[in-house]
Amino acid sequence: MSQYIQKGKYEATELEGEWIILNTEQYTVTRLNDVGGLCWSLLTEVQTSESLTRSLAKKYSSVKNDEQIKKDVEEFLINLVQCGLVQRVD
Repeated sequence: MSQYIQKGKYEATELEGEWIILNTEQYTVTRLNDVGGLCWSLLTEVQTSESLTRSLAKKYSSVKNDEQIKKDVEEFLINLVQCGLVQRVD
């Protein structure tokens, strides 16, 4: 089971329900919605797609089924890895 954590100490701020993450090493700005922001805040500690899915399902239980949440989380993690914001720690 793959584990993930934030790759570095990035500047992150929440503004009107949106998260802005500044990567000063790569000179990039990443915007996340409130769900992505919750995942980002949880990724300060090692997480798996399953642990993130459980946290999101608990908070947003009426939005989607757990399988759809897990699929979305896995895609989100892949995107964060590609952006250089998150790393695998298997």
